[in-house]
Amino acid sequence: MKTHLLQCCVLVVAGLLLFAGCSSSPRVDWNARVGNFTYNQAVLELGPPNRVAKLSDGQIVADWVTGHRQINNARVGTGVGTGGDSIAMSQSTGGGFREIILRLTFGADGKLTRWTRNW
Repeated sequence: MKTHLLQCCVLVVAGLLLFAGCSSSPRVDWNARVGNFTYNQAVLELGPPNRVAKLSDGQIVADWVTGHRQINNARVGTGVGTGGDSIAMSQSTGGGFREIILRLTFGADGKLTRWTRNW
């Protein structure tokens, strides 16, 4: 009986730890950051960008890969039936993953002017 109770307690604690580990941080309100969030703050918060470009007018466009999204397979199929006989053909094309990119654009003063994310 004690062994069963101990196993149950271990499972409950493990479940709570798993639940706590899966909790996500609050979503960032990027619209509220426009005009006052700087490139330096972005680097401190998000780390170095995966891609960055400095434009001739002093703007900085920086991309951070924030995750990956699975791309579903596209399938094409045809079928022909006559009486009890049938012929079927199908074709699948590649799937894979697409990067989720957060793009932040900063003005010449280093402050955020716009942002986009490709969900």
